[in-house]
Amino acid sequence: MKPVQIKQDIYWVGGIDWDLRNFHGYLTQRGSTYNAYLIMDEKITLVDSVKHYLCDEMFERISHIVDPAKIDYIVSNHVEMDHSGSIPMVKKVAKNATVFTSPKGLEGLTAHFGGDLNYKVVKTGDTLNIGKRNLTFVQTPMVHWPDNMVTYIPEEKLLLSNDAFGQHIASSERFDDEYPLHIILEEAQKYYANIVLPFSSQVQKALQTVGGLDIETICPSHGIIWRANIPTILEQYKKWSANKTDNYAAIVYDTMWHSTEKIAYAVQRAFEDMGIHTGMFNLQHTHISDIMTHVMTAKYICVGSPTLNNGMLPTMGAFLTYFKGLAPRDRIGLAFGSYGWSGQSVSQVEDVLKACGFPTLSSIRLQYIPDEAKLQSITEQLKGELS
Repeated sequence: MKPVQIKQDIYWVGGIDWDLRNFHGYLTQRGSTYNAYLIMDEKITLVDSVKHYLCDEMFERISHIVDPAKIDYIVSNHVEMDHSGSIPMVKKVAKNATVFTSPKGLEGLTAHFGGDLNYKVVKTGDTLNIGKRNLTFVQTPMVHWPDNMVTYIPEEKLLLSNDAFGQHIASSERFDDEYPLHIILEEAQKYYANIVLPFSSQVQKALQTVGGLDIETICPSHGIIWRANIPTILEQYKKWSANKTDNYAAIVYDTMWHSTEKIAYAVQRAFEDMGIHTGMFNLQHTHISDIMTHVMTAKYICVGSPTLNNGMLPTMGAFLTYFKGLAPRDRIGLAFGSYGWSGQSVSQVEDVLKACGFPTLSSIRLQYIPDEAKLQSITEQLKGELS
């Protein structure tokens, strides 16, 4: 349980959550880290903390450097419990430490832990001198909570970015040049799609601020630290926050007796024949958070469900509720499905896609089991619309 030096006298002292598999309904197959950072200066400063059950791990890492009781300052960039959960335990040890947080952070920390932790509010542009270094604070509200802020150390060209640029990855490697980059980017995209996507306009504002800083290192609150591929992750955030899509169709469906599945593959053939890449996502086998990773950059969102009890399948209702809440914009929708005698599911799916603001292609609604001729006609009809 040793710390990792990031720069001279700046250390990662967080906790690794190897067994985490669910984060607010988001499937985390690779676990996660809760990143806390210790700055050794005239004023010893801890930036963020870890989930409460990893507090001892954090203390052990800190103890390799200094007695935790000597911590002078605690910076809380975000009050969500995976980052703030150990602050009360730190305060029990470092009794005289001051907790710095944003105005909304004060509200959240007080609600969580009470009003006696020696809080001090900081706002955008405020600077805290800790000796050789200065900490500059920038509020980034709604990336992804109202209290969010980031902390910048100009002397080190180091940004403590909180949830921005993070990923859910548990690993003993700490830096982006020590771990496969394609996995980091995949997990960063999944993180953005499932947590940050609804707040893309706020992300763009934050990127404008960050773009004016001289940055050599980005230290997020989850996952891998960026030092070798900063232009790459900044470019991806610009793309994701601008809602730029690829010429790609995400086909999401569930099926009872395989009829809706047959329609899904007829839809896929149409896109492939038109030179449009596709992804097939059966809700029986693919978690909705993994689907969102692909949906986030898809131009076409195709959604299919058979009818059950005058409505769509429960799995599809859950997916569409989750999808709508994440608020993707400027896509093209397609609703499809099969039915036995009532057939309301397709119109219900289409209503959700339209409620998201999507123009829709002609819906596909077929009774019972489609034969090959009918499936071919679906493919040809859709190709006509796409041409």
